[in-house]
Amino acid sequence: MYYFIINPNSKSGQGRHIWNTIEKILIRKNVSYKAYLTRAAYDALQIANQITLEQERCTIVIVGGDGTVNEVLSGISDYQKITLGFIPAGSSNDLAKGLHLETDPIKALKAIINPKHYHYMDVGVIQYDHCHKNFGVSAGIGFDAAVCHQVLHSRLKSVLNKFHLGKLTYMAIGLKQLMKRKKSGGTLILDHARKIPFETVLFITVMNHPYEGGGFQFCPLADDSDGYLDICVAGNLSLFKCLYLLPFAFLGRHTRFKQIETYRAKHVEIIADSPLPVHCDGESCGFQKSLSMSIEPKQIRLIT
Repeated sequence: MYYFIINPNSKSGQGRHIWNTIEKILIRKNVSYKAYLTRAAYDALQIANQITLEQERCTIVIVGGDGTVNEVLSGISDYQKITLGFIPAGSSNDLAKGLHLETDPIKALKAIINPKHYHYMDVGVIQYDHCHKNFGVSAGIGFDAAVCHQVLHSRLKSVLNKFHLGKLTYMAIGLKQLMKRKKSGGTLILDHARKIPFETVLFITVMNHPYEGGGFQFCPLADDSDGYLDICVAGNLSLFKCLYLLPFAFLGRHTRFKQIETYRAKHVEIIADSPLPVHCDGESCGFQKSLSMSIEPKQIRLIT
């Protein structure tokens, strides 16, 4: 039995069209399945939690974007019971890119119903203000979180998605956020021991995968099965330097510049002098001054 969790509104409604195509194939091939279409935020989380509690072992297939995956990862109460399949139907699909998954829905479905390869993926955990969430791609504070927050509330995203140009949303809003970027000082603490003070930081992103924000490789060496989080800290960058570095970040070659620092750790704590925007897999977590991230090694089995 396959349990499909579908976000019909992903990519401006293309999620529904993709599901309609997939369902016809499932019926034609006589595949046993149940389908759950989300209607509101956190529906996927609640559905995944319900499935996990009711079933001993099963396969959950996500049809949606990175945000839907994020909800499912937070909703699964016992990873040992679940095998996860993913049919990308989002604007950025950074997780699929990092896992080298098939992006064609029909080919992706074929790989899921005839599985040959499995991958055990680490799961990140973010904690802030008495909240606890899991993430598959990344979590961060500062500029990249401000971009994610505005993308989620942008009409531009819906317009560009209709023309299959969703990734341009992140670039356009990223440029806008650079104009009014907010910086802060604070402290980065790695593995409860190493303290790294920063006077001015544009953003700190903590990554489980190389890609975020529509394909930017802020941590190009991030590996989702090595038991570590990769951290990228962007310091006191001028507007000109930010614009200059963006193409390098897309190619993963920005780390050679002195205003960019990278680290690896199993536990990360960030204490900022003033509240900054925070995101978890591109989903806004509001404004926070203190948060921590950790890694749970090889928790989820993925069909690849």
